[in-house]
Amino acid sequence: MSRALRRLSLSGAIAGVLLTSPALAAPTREQVDRSLALREDWQYLTREIAWPATWTPDGKAFSYRKTVEGGFAFETADAATLAKTPAFDHERLAVALTKAMGRPVQALRLPFSEFGYDGDRTAILFWSGEQGWRCALVEYTCAPQADRGRPRGFGVVRDLSVPADNHPRVSPDGKREALVEDDNLVVRKKGGGDPVRLSTDGSAGDFYDPETIAWSSDNRHLMIYRVRPGYARKVLRVEAAPEGQIQPKVQSQLYPKPGDAVDIEQPVLFDVETGRQTVIDAALFPNAYELSSPRWRPDGRSVSFGYVRRGFGQAKVIAVDAATGKAHAAVTEDARTFVYADRRFAWEVGKAGDEIVWASERDGWNHLYLIDARTGRVKNHITTGDWVVRDVLKVDDARRQVWFSASGMDKGEDPYFRHIYRIDFDGRNLTTLTPEKADHTASLSPDMTLLVDNYSRVDLPNVSVLRRASDGTVVQTVTTGDITRLTAAGFRAPEVFTAKGRDGKTDIWGLVVRPRDYDPAKKYPVIENIYAGPHDSFVPKQFWPFGYHSGGDKVIGMQALADLGFIVVQIDGMGTANRSKAFHDVAWKNLQDSGFPDRILWHKALAAKDPAYDVSRVGIYGASAGGQSTLNALLFHGDFYKAGVAYAGCYDNRMDKISWNEQWLGWPVDKSYADASGVDNAAKLTGKLFLIVGEQDSNVDPASTMQVVDALIKADKDFDLLVVPGGEHSVGRSTGPIDYVTRRQFDFFVRALQEK
Repeated sequence: MSRALRRLSLSGAIAGVLLTSPALAAPTREQVDRSLALREDWQYLTREIAWPATWTPDGKAFSYRKTVEGGFAFETADAATLAKTPAFDHERLAVALTKAMGRPVQALRLPFSEFGYDGDRTAILFWSGEQGWRCALVEYTCAPQADRGRPRGFGVVRDLSVPADNHPRVSPDGKREALVEDDNLVVRKKGGGDPVRLSTDGSAGDFYDPETIAWSSDNRHLMIYRVRPGYARKVLRVEAAPEGQIQPKVQSQLYPKPGDAVDIEQPVLFDVETGRQTVIDAALFPNAYELSSPRWRPDGRSVSFGYVRRGFGQAKVIAVDAATGKAHAAVTEDARTFVYADRRFAWEVGKAGDEIVWASERDGWNHLYLIDARTGRVKNHITTGDWVVRDVLKVDDARRQVWFSASGMDKGEDPYFRHIYRIDFDGRNLTTLTPEKADHTASLSPDMTLLVDNYSRVDLPNVSVLRRASDGTVVQTVTTGDITRLTAAGFRAPEVFTAKGRDGKTDIWGLVVRPRDYDPAKKYPVIENIYAGPHDSFVPKQFWPFGYHSGGDKVIGMQALADLGFIVVQIDGMGTANRSKAFHDVAWKNLQDSGFPDRILWHKALAAKDPAYDVSRVGIYGASAGGQSTLNALLFHGDFYKAGVAYAGCYDNRMDKISWNEQWLGWPVDKSYADASGVDNAAKLTGKLFLIVGEQDSNVDPASTMQVVDALIKADKDFDLLVVPGGEHSVGRSTGPIDYVTRRQFDFFVRALQEK
């Protein structure tokens, strides 16, 4: 038996450890338990901290969640008078949800953070986890909302074991309906009658998908996708200890991985009057990773759809003339590295869709452009500068204006802070609507006359105000967060710290959380909380320190760990989003980088400022992509990072979901996948490693963790492993035995970084 096999074990309980610094004492079990309870003890001490608002469909009122004594309550405010009333009867809703969900639900701890009124406010709609719900507010009954669509594995491979939603799609004039019979498109009179078969070339291996049927506004044409199925890869997981039975179960999940064949979608246009069928020339959209659903222009004379090429190097909007079936590229986006799919905004303007408001990073920053949709030519920049458009709230065709959020425009403040702006299509009359130095999220009223602005910083509790959308003038304050009791309990806002990155010029931003009994005369080991996924930035910019989702490991999670005798930090290094294109491109085919050259410089800069910051003892932890980064810290930067706790990592990107990994590593699968692999590089491990995985992880194939385990054993490397039976992707963070798993993490870091 190898030395590695002999030492593969679970961590023991915290016991008399000797610390590097004689001035520090090992945490007692009482201190550990206090840290474990910190989130629950502190979360309900705030008052009047509101979440972003949601407007009613008629625009007469808006609703939001806020903190109250004992938890959270939902309020609805009248937009004209700001009179506030409970959004619903919380007690009755809790009783209804307890019955519907089969588990206890508390009135002030409802399992959702936002909702929308359904119609005339007699019902609400919301999501709880992955399930949609509808609750009637007259009789107070709740029911899950069934997903009528056929599931798709990460959006690109249809689950053919589930029937497609083939309900008849009714024409705009209500006279006819379209559906699929025997894999072919048919049309008939509404409500039945003899069907007219429009296609004959459909088959089980190349079928017409009823879920893609789209009628033109003039009732004359239809577009539908003919689909050639991709590879239906299944991930199998053994559930060793299923609830209520002794014998294990096998779970199966449709799970396309990088390089797998995706569904091939072929747009086909039909003239309902003549029966003419036009297969759209695929030369304009070759090797598609994804086509968006067809969308008819308001005048019914043309239809468009979005296209992303496999490998994410190109995106287009394809427009098809209804009369001729001729297609052209209304706009084309090419990238040397990747087109950032999460920021691929496109709004067609005018009844004929002659113009498109398009988001592009072509000049090095994410900006808006006005595109001539007939030629694909840029008519003008709408926004420009060394700053980033983050989101678009509204494109107003009639006024030729755009409401949007952006960050980095205001020099001298955190470049990640979002502000709300309005600008004309021609790039003139840029108007700042939210001037306060903070991070802003806003909800625009349906008539675009008002907006509810919710703003905060890590050191500023949420303030919610109603503004005029024309100039940002505050009409009235809605709520002002009160953290008096939280501060009295010992909460202190984290420190914001910046240092120069690897290029010597770019500011790298991070947060520092110190123990509540911090003594600058002592030496503290350092622990970094890492998530370096290129799809976003992650250092908190808003106040709510507990995480906006249950179990979120935000500032309070870092504080709980810090109180055991550590300085805990979080950093956004190069390769993450919301800065320049060059900043982001560092991640391209380079996921093993994880911004570590910037992170290490940041650590050293803080140590130079604070002698208590011990860079000879640095640990790291993270989950999912953060788990991969944690392992890679010990594989590629083991001279700096000494210990790591890796949760549910996608340690080899060839084992993970197709969507996330092909976005950042491209297609086809090449050497960059192996270069980032914790399996291929396992022999490079130095330092102390603790792997934690949920047995039933449906986000990242848990076999990825076990492949790392196998490689580490073969390389004769020592490590710790915890597999949680039945645990999901967020095990130890929002599901499963949270306190147990977190205690094991605390235990590991105490032994690894404080023990001699």
